[in-house]
Amino acid sequence: MNGVSSSASDSTVVLDPTNETRPAVRRLLDRPSDVKGLTVGLLDISKPRGNVFLDRIEEKLTERGATVVRYSKPTFTKPAPVDLRHEIATHCNVVIEALAD
Repeated sequence: MNGVSSSASDSTVVLDPTNETRPAVRRLLDRPSDVKGLTVGLLDISKPRGNVFLDRIEEKLTERGATVVRYSKPTFTKPAPVDLRHEIATHCNVVIEALAD
């Protein structure tokens, strides 16, 4: 795996599982300071127990005033279909993806 740091002064490291020979530099997007009033998409990638994680996250986000919309990939073995990615991108301010086993 390749590690990509968001900047020289930032301690955030992003691991890239694509095994690129030259890692792409990706700028981290600004994160909202508060989720109140935002629509948060929760993407279940269909791995076992991912829904358990997302149930708890949904509860916490709702308590903080977010509107939560749940999505599921058909299978964890392939990327999310284009139409699903488009729906999430056009309906949500932020998205959380569940990775679990």
